[in-house]
Amino acid sequence: MSLPPEAKRLLEDEPVMAHLATCTDGRPHVAPVWYVYDEGTVELVTTGRKLANVRENPRVALSIEESENGDAQWTVTLLGTATVVEDDDENRAARRRINAKYDASPDAYAENTLVRIDVGSGSYRTY
Repeated sequence: MSLPPEAKRLLEDEPVMAHLATCTDGRPHVAPVWYVYDEGTVELVTTGRKLANVRENPRVALSIEESENGDAQWTVTLLGTATVVEDDDENRAARRRINAKYDASPDAYAENTLVRIDVGSGSYRTY
C-alpha cells in the first residue's frame, strides 16, 4: 500500500477523528475512534460493539477527514485487516501513543483493547 508522503504525514500528525467501519450480520457499523498511524499500520483502542465486530469479521475500513467549517480539506480512506491484541503491555503502550496524539491523559480509556489494522489499500484526496 502506498500513500503519498503528505497523506502519511497528515495521518501521523493531525489529531483528527477516524471513522471505523466494521460489519456484523451483513450490516455496516461505523463509529468514530482515535488512532495512530505508522508505515501502513493503524492502531486504535476500543471496546463494545466495534471490538465484537472486529473479532467476528476482521475486514475493516477507516475514513479520516479534516474539515474547516464543514468544508473538507483532505480525506484518506484505508481498507485493511484488523487483529485484536490481548497483550496487556502492548495495550498500555498503544493507549499512551494514542492518548498523546490527542492530548489526553496517558491512563484514559484503560478498559479499551488494542486493535491493530494492517492497511491493504488506501486513497488520499485534497480539496
